Amino acid sequence: MMQHISAEDLKEMLSRGDDMLLIDVREPFEHEAFHIGGTLVPLGDLLEHGDIFKVEKPVVLYCEKGIRSQIAIQRLEQKFGFTHLYNLSGGMSAWRKANAKGE
Repeated sequence: MMQHISAEDLKEMLSRGDDMLLIDVREPFEHEAFHIGGTLVPLGDLLEHGDIFKVEKPVVLYCEKGIRSQIAIQRLEQKFGFTHLYNLSGGMSAWRKANAKGE
């Protein structure tokens, strides 16, 4: 079963400095336009970079709407059996909406 994290919870984890790996699975032009940090690994290149996911900490994947990151997690779980992957629910759209509230 896929694990999800909300934009609010991710922001809290980032502000606390929690040890995690943050992966943007969008295309480079999307990452350049707006991102919340982490490493850019476009969905099409993901399986070639499986080694970066072999860590003992949570890995949060994000895209624009949360769909490509779900696909990414499915592929990584199927190929490598990872269980520490989290999808940012709603992606950057949800992040922008959640972070526009109080700022």
